[in-house]
Amino acid sequence: MQERVHIKDTPGTTLSLKRYALLLVALGVLTITALTGCDRREYKEMDLTERIDDAELGPAAPNGDNDALRFGFDLRDSPDEDARQYLPLLKYLEQATGLPFELRFTTAGTTAVEMLGTGEFDFAAVGAGSYLEARARFGITPLVRGLNAEGRPEYQSVIIVAPDSPIRKIEDLRGKSFAFSCVHSAQGHLIPRIILAEHGMSLDDLVLLKYTGSYQNCANAVAAGRFDAGGVQDILGRRLAAEGFVRIIHTSEFYPSSSIAANRDVPEEVIQKVKQALLNFQPTGAHAEGLYHWDRTEMAGGFSEARDEEYAELREWSIRFGLLDAPARGDAQ
Repeated sequence: MQERVHIKDTPGTTLSLKRYALLLVALGVLTITALTGCDRREYKEMDLTERIDDAELGPAAPNGDNDALRFGFDLRDSPDEDARQYLPLLKYLEQATGLPFELRFTTAGTTAVEMLGTGEFDFAAVGAGSYLEARARFGITPLVRGLNAEGRPEYQSVIIVAPDSPIRKIEDLRGKSFAFSCVHSAQGHLIPRIILAEHGMSLDDLVLLKYTGSYQNCANAVAAGRFDAGGVQDILGRRLAAEGFVRIIHTSEFYPSSSIAANRDVPEEVIQKVKQALLNFQPTGAHAEGLYHWDRTEMAGGFSEARDEEYAELREWSIRFGLLDAPARGDAQ
């Protein structure tokens, strides 16, 4: 009988936005190191980015305003690519609300969930898994959910293998190795586990599993042959499959998409102003100029209002898997 090995995450690192601006100028290489509270890994097999000149993005450093609203995010691609996508959104929010914003990164050994929950982030873009944890632990406020390219506030997870892999279906994963992105991720962990469960499998049926820290890291690990399969964001998985890097063996049902949420201590008038600006955001229309690969995000079509009850099914699965504690009788979520 083979022994199943669970490789734990290692702490990430952080960069202040000012230091990060210098890093953007210096980054001329294609190797990306993921900096996150989930993991820190370096992969060299394939570059998933199409880089643009830093000058095209405009200033990246914070304006020094102590009253600036701090915006963080779950890592999806790599720190520099994610920042390139969110900075234009923050510029739009400043113009639409008249409020100052700055982009922040997670500190070493922590996560977006914790930094949003404790107030180190005022707002954050978080996946459904992170939202559920932050809601349960800290009572964060959901504002909006991302609309996909078809205008639906939903997304899917895809299970990928290398193009030449003999694996054809989920049942073939029994006794194989599997790469997840981050333990807090819906598309990179929770939904892939739901897929396994729906096919009569659990983590105990895998010989090796690992949390790689981001969708990009997970895809690289599978494409390079270090892991037999992995679960990633539908948009990235389909793009890489079309380019021949990976092959998709299963696509999940639709689940509530990523959201932008607020720390519970943010004043209600600020929350409402930011929420309305996000609902008015037109990434394929009036506000398209200056956006960076926005079509690759889970918010390609803009935003719709988010309600906590829409996450009920994912919350039930999270409790079943031990990712969340079951609420006490009579407790509100």
